Amino acid sequence: IHRTILYGGIYLYPADNKSPKGKLRLLYEGIPMAMIIEQAGGIASTGYFQGKIQRVMDLVPDEIHAKCPIIMGGKRDVQVVFNHYKDKMGVDAPAL
Repeated sequence: IHRTILYGGIYLYPADNKSPKGKLRLLYEGIPMAMIIEQAGGIASTGYFQGKIQRVMDLVPDEIHAKCPIIMGGKRDVQVVFNHYKDKMGVDAPAL
């Protein structure tokens, strides 16, 4: 995420069929990166996970190695991903 903060852009590690819960560990990777991104003025989201789009910081780990998908970056770039969810999947995506 260092480059994302310095140069802009987006960091994606979404859930997929092979890893439906994502691959990054929530306690050691997801929440710390989300805290840094949000403090820098960006957005840290799980994307479409557990039936809704939500902030990484709102997740509560149910085990020590709980995993989550990650979509983080500037508001404009994350909004592009949210618009894709809205247009292609019909998911209610928040406006940033």
